Amino acid sequence: MVKPTFSASHFAAALTAILVSYGSAAVIIYQAASSFGATPPQISSWFTSLSLACGVLTLFLSLRYKTPIMVAWCTPGAALMVDMQGIQLPEATAAFIFAAALMFFFSVTGLFNRLATLIPKTLASAMLAGILINFGSKVFIAMEEQTLLVALMLMTFLLSKIRFARYSLLFMLIIGFTTAYHLDLLKLEQLTWSPPQLVWVAPSFNLQAMISVGVPLFITSLVTQNVPAMAILRMHGYTTVPDKPLVISSSLATMLMAPLGAFKVNLAAISSAITMGSDVDPDPSKRYMANVWLAILYFIMALLGGAVVSLLNALPSALLLSLAGIAIFGTLLSNISQAWSEEATREASLITLLASASGMTLLGIGSAFWGLLIGIMVYHLNQYIERKKK
Repeated sequence: MVKPTFSASHFAAALTAILVSYGSAAVIIYQAASSFGATPPQISSWFTSLSLACGVLTLFLSLRYKTPIMVAWCTPGAALMVDMQGIQLPEATAAFIFAAALMFFFSVTGLFNRLATLIPKTLASAMLAGILINFGSKVFIAMEEQTLLVALMLMTFLLSKIRFARYSLLFMLIIGFTTAYHLDLLKLEQLTWSPPQLVWVAPSFNLQAMISVGVPLFITSLVTQNVPAMAILRMHGYTTVPDKPLVISSSLATMLMAPLGAFKVNLAAISSAITMGSDVDPDPSKRYMANVWLAILYFIMALLGGAVVSLLNALPSALLLSLAGIAIFGTLLSNISQAWSEEATREASLITLLASASGMTLLGIGSAFWGLLIGIMVYHLNQYIERKKK
């Protein structure tokens, strides 16, 4: 039996993981909740419930399997919900439950990996890229409003990657806050302390909302979070951890806590690798202790749920747009690269990306769903044409 030991490297890795997670997601989650008309107490509940759910599952699963398992929210899923029109919070809540129920069903039935292979990764990446392109382009819209602020943030992010890539988001945050303070853009009078809140929102089931929000959220969580997360675990040598209990537990957590604002809890993908490297601990069997620290930090962030919302309300819109947009540059680049990686699917990927980015609404259903659906149809049409040529 491995004797648990704590070290400074465990804590450093956990702190880095929590900063990356919150630094890249807090603003996006805030904007997504606002798109559905959430009130400040409800937005506070989103942060509190997400932090609690992720903390409990990260702690339990890491200790259960003695493996550095990180559970997080679906940041790309939050991004696709920003600026959605005509969907109220109760309807969105029902869609969150529906997305989690789909994930639960496919995991319980053993169809989890099979479904992931049925949806071409290139098309799923193109769908997400289409959503994120609009998101990332808002950085330059914000630059028109606050040129100095946004330019300094962008330069800091790019230049810090030369030597301190892991901390580029942190440096960008520091420069952004400092510049906004000196330009007198911070509404410091709005900074207030409030205890964490959990506000129940009764779900209202609406078919259009479930298709517009639930289906894209399910696919995004599957393709960009759960499947890559399991691959990262395997890549770091943790080959004995079964995927089913990990995916099932996160799906159940979402279904239970979605009315409190936990819109999609799943396995963390890229940020999870922060606690898995040899720099965390030379002994792979002890690296899970970093995730114990990570769970503790999650619980601390849960206690600060109200303060996080107060801080976001005090920030200028240009700063919020820049933080969210620049934070997804890496994800956007990765998805664009993946979307064009296979010549046979490039046309379908292009159509998926354009349709997803269009923002169109047909039959009350949003562009992310239609982009993927049209892309899959084009993909199979091209496959049929190629077979006829032979």
